[in-house]
Amino acid sequence: MVVTTIYVTRHAFRASYTLNTTTGEYHTNSPSPTNIPSDPPLAAYGVQQSHELAIELAQLDPPVDYLYSSPFYRCLQTLEPAVEQLRPGIKVRAENGIGEWYGVANFDHPSPAAPAFLKSLFLSSFDDTYQASLIPPPAGETVSQLHDRVAVALAHIIASVDAESTTKDTSVLICTHAATLIAIGRTLTGNMPDDPNVDDFLAPTAGITKFVRKQNPKVDVSKPSGREMAKSIEPVDWRDGKGIAGGWTCVLNGNCDHLTGGAERSWHFSGEETFNDLEPGQKIVSAKADKVLSLSGQVYRMARKSRI
Repeated sequence: MVVTTIYVTRHAFRASYTLNTTTGEYHTNSPSPTNIPSDPPLAAYGVQQSHELAIELAQLDPPVDYLYSSPFYRCLQTLEPAVEQLRPGIKVRAENGIGEWYGVANFDHPSPAAPAFLKSLFLSSFDDTYQASLIPPPAGETVSQLHDRVAVALAHIIASVDAESTTKDTSVLICTHAATLIAIGRTLTGNMPDDPNVDDFLAPTAGITKFVRKQNPKVDVSKPSGREMAKSIEPVDWRDGKGIAGGWTCVLNGNCDHLTGGAERSWHFSGEETFNDLEPGQKIVSAKADKVLSLSGQVYRMARKSRI
């Protein structure tokens, strides 16, 4: 059985935070339960959006079978009302590979909270047995590196669920961030625009984008699952229309009909987000990064449960 549908949503309206680009220090006036300044909770309006989103997610056809989320609090909080309305026993898998995008910097950006701590916040809805595919470098990424990182994570998610699912038409829901959502759309379809700043995949808060698989390949159960593949991750050739796992078609793009306020706070790339004088594509190695996988000149770390 294979994944035939992928739904993607951006987290709901969050509280704000600021960054001192000189010191690399983040600050927020809305403290997060994770105690990470760049990991704020949803604003009150975002909580309302999350409940409206949950009602819509419960009515999706085909229904959601698997939940994947960025490990940042605002994404997990966005999914919390939905977990209660989806199939019994469904849990959220926190995948660092679909986490937030930070631009290249000469300091380390904050990492999300550890799975064990997130489990204490979200209790039965959080799958603390899941091991993420890779960890983005703390010193940030270029736009190209973000896309390649997302491609690796998606390939692992799809392979894992393909091997694990027992239903005929399996659906996955991903909750992520604006930049990552756009990268998901481009890597799944294989369509990377010449100008990354174009508005191709829409990213309003709590909107819904839907992708349908072009092919339904037979799964070779003798091949390693997505989690096992994480031990030897490789770059994914997704550009020039290839896409991931046979390619995907976008049939719904940033729909917000379920939200009282409609589409809000959409976002698009506006060039590289850099915080130092390094050239785009130049190799950045944080003091905290272990060399494992090189994507477009960047170094990524394989996820190890004790270090996520």
